[in-house]
Amino acid sequence: MGFCEEVVQTIHGNCPSKSNCYKVINLNWHASLSKTKALKAYEEQFYIQCDKYRNADITGYFELNLRVYYPSQRSDLDHALKVVLDCLQRVKAISNDNKCVKIVAEKFLDKDKPRIEFVLKRV
Repeated sequence: MGFCEEVVQTIHGNCPSKSNCYKVINLNWHASLSKTKALKAYEEQFYIQCDKYRNADITGYFELNLRVYYPSQRSDLDHALKVVLDCLQRVKAISNDNKCVKIVAEKFLDKDKPRIEFVLKRV
């Protein structure tokens, strides 16, 4: 995929907050973090729905243009960023989120159809 034109990918569903997506579990007297069911479900839906960038394998620098549509005003925009970048690595759209040099993120409200829309651009 050449990314000469902007390819908008939409992922339906409410993007969970990274800060609320982990729970502390006790493994043989050692505390560990585990993903919540909500985060696991979102990651699975992201994988299923991300057909435009799956396996794009962007290994160089890139920018992310992101629009997050939340069902309410309560959610923080910055909490969605890490979830989305982690999901992009999982679907092999990007090789590593440390290659992200620019993020343009916008927050919107849509209580009936929460979703994210994004475009990845090689730089």
